[in-house]
Amino acid sequence: MGADMKIRVAVLPLFVLIICVSCSSASKKGAGDIDILRSQTESELEIANKEAGRGNYENALRILRECKRKAVLTDDSSLLIRISLSLGNVLLTIGSQDEAFAEWEAAAAEAQKTGNKELVSVCKVFQARGRLVSGRATAQSVLDEVKREEGNIKTSALYIALSWQVKGLALREMRSFKEAEDAVRRSLAIHEKEKYLENASYDWYLIASILSLSGDSKGAIAALESAIAIDRRIENSWGLAASWRALGDVYRKNGNAKEAADAYSRAKAIFTAMGNEHEAAEIDKRTAE
Repeated sequence: MGADMKIRVAVLPLFVLIICVSCSSASKKGAGDIDILRSQTESELEIANKEAGRGNYENALRILRECKRKAVLTDDSSLLIRISLSLGNVLLTIGSQDEAFAEWEAAAAEAQKTGNKELVSVCKVFQARGRLVSGRATAQSVLDEVKREEGNIKTSALYIALSWQVKGLALREMRSFKEAEDAVRRSLAIHEKEKYLENASYDWYLIASILSLSGDSKGAIAALESAIAIDRRIENSWGLAASWRALGDVYRKNGNAKEAADAYSRAKAIFTAMGNEHEAAEIDKRTAE
């Protein structure tokens, strides 16, 4: 795909994953425990992650900031860590890099306090991914860091999938396309088995970018069609629009003008229905080139 798709694939955050991050580190509740505020914040965090996963970043940011305030009130390390990871992802996506890294550093510091090695390593993988996406680190250094940390990531399938996904991103940057595809397919296998469909859709999207960069346009189109099929099932409008736009990129790259125009039109219609005029205008720029 074009450079634009490459950027979008790298930046799209793993919001669904964060919902489940560090659940094992949450304190066990007794019969007399009261956790109304904590439960409310957990629910709001899930809503924020879904909003972000669908491209509604401003709303997600607003909800997450309120979640963080409530997490401070409950003094819950697990919540604080997950919220900071989510905040970092949203902030990076909207271009607030320094704030994003501050949130990830806060999450890592809190994880250190818990003594949970797996959680510390997960935070480091998130930081490594952020450095890769923002250009603050080389792909090789990110790959090396993930390999160092993945030995601590054992209990959660989603943690393991995250590691494979970040390795795939790094390997793609290094143009090791076969290894990159293999890594992301390892992530995909986990997400499909655990039925984390939004994550599986993202895996297919990333696989498409790898295949397109390697020159396998047919494979890229098939991967994007798989992403679209999943996003239709789960009604993920942002994912649908992004994949149709990417299909347009692939078709345009191959000189298939009609197919590209049809795909771009489908993507624009979805973005417009979402009220996302900025993304709709970006498609107009593509068709005008």
